[in-house]
Amino acid sequence: MFEVGTFIVYGLNGVCKVEKVGMMESSSDNKDKLYYTLIPVYITGSRIITPVDNKKVKMRSVMKKEEVMELIRMMKQCEPLWIQDDRKREGIYKQAIKENDSAELVRMIKALYLRKESRLAEGKKATASDEKYFRLAEESLYGEFAISLDMDKKSVMDYVAECL
Repeated sequence: MFEVGTFIVYGLNGVCKVEKVGMMESSSDNKDKLYYTLIPVYITGSRIITPVDNKKVKMRSVMKKEEVMELIRMMKQCEPLWIQDDRKREGIYKQAIKENDSAELVRMIKALYLRKESRLAEGKKATASDEKYFRLAEESLYGEFAISLDMDKKSVMDYVAECL
């Protein structure tokens, strides 16, 4: 169970701070069930209430600073997550965003960045789908990095670019 005040990654909502752990006051059924009250860090004015034992949405601890630094170090060597078939690629990218696996997001960002560079070199624009998944992956990954490294997201993007 996550403690009050800790940061977690909660599905597509990204990084959230655990505001409260307890029973729902207004719930008449299952009074023994515990819930998290989460405050999304990058979604202003939002609050999420979810069961502690929620199996439908992936919840995990935010990476530690050392884990982030290691992931940044391995970015150059990681294999891009590229799938030739557009439909399959979109499905795999959707799943990667949903799972919020940091290593997969890095592979996805790398593949989409390389594809964009290649298309620009050919005089073409990046596809709307590629842009969408690139932005989603960056937002998710760099949002988590920002919390772990105690930086704002913009600084993280610059920092990662500098490291690479």
